[in-house]
Amino acid sequence: MNHLSFYWLPENQQLFIESLETEFADLVEQSINTGKITLPPISEVVLKIQALCNDESTGVADIAECLLEDPGLAATVLKVANSVIFNRRNITCNDLNTAVSRLGIYRVRDIVTAQSIELLKHSVHLTDECHEVLVNSAKVSRELAAVMVLVTRKFHEISNEQYTHLEQDKSLLVGFLADIGLFCLVNEYHLYIEKGNYLNPDLAMQIFQSRCSLTSEQVLDTWGFDCDFIEVASNRVKQIERPEVSYLDVARIANHILLFRRQDHDALEEHEVEINVDGADVMYQLTSLSEQDFQDKIAEVIHSTGM
Repeated sequence: MNHLSFYWLPENQQLFIESLETEFADLVEQSINTGKITLPPISEVVLKIQALCNDESTGVADIAECLLEDPGLAATVLKVANSVIFNRRNITCNDLNTAVSRLGIYRVRDIVTAQSIELLKHSVHLTDECHEVLVNSAKVSRELAAVMVLVTRKFHEISNEQYTHLEQDKSLLVGFLADIGLFCLVNEYHLYIEKGNYLNPDLAMQIFQSRCSLTSEQVLDTWGFDCDFIEVASNRVKQIERPEVSYLDVARIANHILLFRRQDHDALEEHEVEINVDGADVMYQLTSLSEQDFQDKIAEVIHSTGM
């Protein structure tokens, strides 16, 4: 049996990383399976809404009543329901029942979850290293979500009938929640450090990167999110029967566009996207924009969400 100190030898460094990765993975998976997901404190209302959405008897009034327990989230749902992306008929609503009815109970769940996670990424009290990781995650997920909306819009411009299954609001929320598992890993690392242990932040980052997709998949599956969310979070095809362009395709196109605009050549070489002719056209149009036009479009999407 290898003594722990031998893990630090160069030839055994990968073995050491894999050992720690397994340890964190086991801790996180145990937390998920027991219902004690290792996220920083999240609103009880959000958890209640997630539970209600798993109950077939839940109606609009149940979700609206639950939202009354958290005025901040209630205000967010009203604002989002009246925003450009979510208010397709351009009719203002002023009460929660109408807002929930317009959005649908599952979309309300998606919205309050995404909003809570985004706020936590900036406000949660963790170590400086953990906080920096989450703030960067907020920036990345916000960009991905916005570009997924831009990609969806372009598909609609090409053929609104062929791509009617792609919705701008869902593209936005799928992007926002794509890396939710990072929270579990970062919080587990924070607790590990608080107990007096030490783990080099660079090694921790490697573990975060390698385990984020699987952990995100586990969290979203536990909370009852549909396969589109899970496919994007895991970056893996889960559905046998699927449309020609899925939300996973939209996410991969959006990510490729972001890598191209950052001129991340190494990542681009490793990033493969299978797209149809329309997808190629969408990618060409969005990569051909000037940097200022591209950033303006991202800002417009974020501003129009109400989140």
